[in-house]
Amino acid sequence: MTKGKVVRIGGASGFWGDSSVGAPQLVQSGLIDFLVFDYLAETTMALLAAARAKHPDMGYATDFVDIAMKSVLPEVMKRGIKVVANAGGINPQACAKALQALAASQGLQPRIAVVEGDDISALLPSLREQGCTDMFNGEPLPEKVLSANAYLGAWPIAQALNAGADIVITGRCVDSATTLGPLIHAFGWQEHDFHQLAGGSLAGHIIECGCQATGGLHTDWQDIPDWHHIGYPIVDCHADGSFVVHKPPGTGGKVLRAAVAEQLLYEIGDPGSYLLPDVVCDFRQVQIEQLDAEHVRVSGALGRAPTDSFKVSATSLQGYRCTGSMVIIGMDAAAKAQRTGEAVLQRCRGLLAQAGLSDFTSSHIDLFGAETLYGEHARTSASREVMVRITASHSSRQALDLFAREIAPSGTSWSPGTTGPGAGRPSASPLIKPFAFLLPKTAVQVRVRLDGKELDGQMGGLRGGAESLVVQPDSPLSNVSHLTHWAASSEPQEPVWAEPSEAQVPVWAEPAEPQQRVRLIQLAWARSGDKGDMSNIGVVARRPEWLPLIWDRLTPEVVQAYFKHLVHGPVERFHLPGISAINYLLHQALDGGGPASSRIDPLGKGMGQMLLDIELLVPLSVAAHLTN
Repeated sequence: MTKGKVVRIGGASGFWGDSSVGAPQLVQSGLIDFLVFDYLAETTMALLAAARAKHPDMGYATDFVDIAMKSVLPEVMKRGIKVVANAGGINPQACAKALQALAASQGLQPRIAVVEGDDISALLPSLREQGCTDMFNGEPLPEKVLSANAYLGAWPIAQALNAGADIVITGRCVDSATTLGPLIHAFGWQEHDFHQLAGGSLAGHIIECGCQATGGLHTDWQDIPDWHHIGYPIVDCHADGSFVVHKPPGTGGKVLRAAVAEQLLYEIGDPGSYLLPDVVCDFRQVQIEQLDAEHVRVSGALGRAPTDSFKVSATSLQGYRCTGSMVIIGMDAAAKAQRTGEAVLQRCRGLLAQAGLSDFTSSHIDLFGAETLYGEHARTSASREVMVRITASHSSRQALDLFAREIAPSGTSWSPGTTGPGAGRPSASPLIKPFAFLLPKTAVQVRVRLDGKELDGQMGGLRGGAESLVVQPDSPLSNVSHLTHWAASSEPQEPVWAEPSEAQVPVWAEPAEPQQRVRLIQLAWARSGDKGDMSNIGVVARRPEWLPLIWDRLTPEVVQAYFKHLVHGPVERFHLPGISAINYLLHQALDGGGPASSRIDPLGKGMGQMLLDIELLVPLSVAAHLTN
């Protein structure tokens, strides 16, 4: 390993549907050695499985080939940029075949590797016989499963790159693996280099959601310029696992310590035990430093040995769902909208009975503009324009066809001021339910094929990774002198992982002075996301000295009470002293979560914003420093 070497990785996609501007922007910047894409989510896997069932050559993220690579492949090959993407979905070989055809049409011959083995559908009958149950709710494995994929790690990606692949296509893997794989390859990290693997995983976690690392979704959104031209993230990674976050010069957005801290907390549970296939990460002592207006340094991730299991995400068809909506205008709009939704469902239940069909398996009414998601905290019950959203689920498409026909008649039958957005009659779509369980790694046969030929070798403990990275004369890897002032002046001490202790919990000393109520947003930044039927809300103190106050006031009991209309399980909290933050984990919070949820916010994206509005009592000496 060459001392001071920097490996630069650009994150061009946070999900299937992300903007097409990411890949060209990063490639044209001339500042990356690897271009990585994340496309997959539980819902995406189920949809891809359905697509492959209809067309054997489908089942992958077509945007990767038809849009992203079509626009950048010639320049990628010219610059020697390596590409890693989990665009293979449920059919990575078909993705590789389509990409090879695109390359041929452009007169190019990239070496394409495919990582396979995540699809464990063949094991389901035996797992069902063994009594496999969901790891969260204990339900038995469904009889009909659309997809079942193990979250693979980074070693197969590194093996493919070691063997000379220009492009690596995977099926399901953990989102951060598309970044960690190139780093294992470039630095020659080994299985026991746990702290480095944790740092590389954190780098992947920071960029796996695209512009969320460069100002996207930031609490102080008004301070983020040029949304239309926001820059996609680049991480300059070092051999010790630390990295610097930045973006292409001249692009919009901002690289802020606060925004990067928000992203660290996004969609995690216990920050001291973040489980990945290659390493168990401890992010509690991570340090995030604002180096200058364009660069943020992240260091201090710790790691320990991974478990002997892969997490498997399966999806099953649980009937169908249909959603219709109408707009109600005028005085008492919310009351009229609520009555409209109830009338639609009452009428449909009568029609179902007449047709000899069972009742809906579930139904839900939401009012946009009346803050129904806020429950008792709603403030706009007097809104004069409201959209009523009516959702119904049933085992039969026929029942939902009947439901769909009864949405529009409300426009001439009931409430004055009823109109519609002109979207036409809604249609039923599959109701997909996620199912998760653990599977021993020994049961999963991971294969890597390069140019159609299977590679030999172990998936871990790779040797020779550093020597296999070819540095082009004009590559950013060959010139790192401008980064030297960011490195520590002395050799870093070996970090040590330890169990959490009570001494780490912040202690607030209450001053003897008057207090006043302030909103949490005046004290902290926050970001929320989902983990199945759980939502997490990461809260970062705007000033480190305010964290003990927030810890004292914003207890799990307070958070649970605030969300009692949404959260039906316990609330846990975890301390991250390194970034002066708290992570709250809300159980049974998303009505099943993801595609199974009937909520208007099935992924918990808005729960952080809702919590920021809570009022807390603070001493006047603290309130005097608040500016929001």
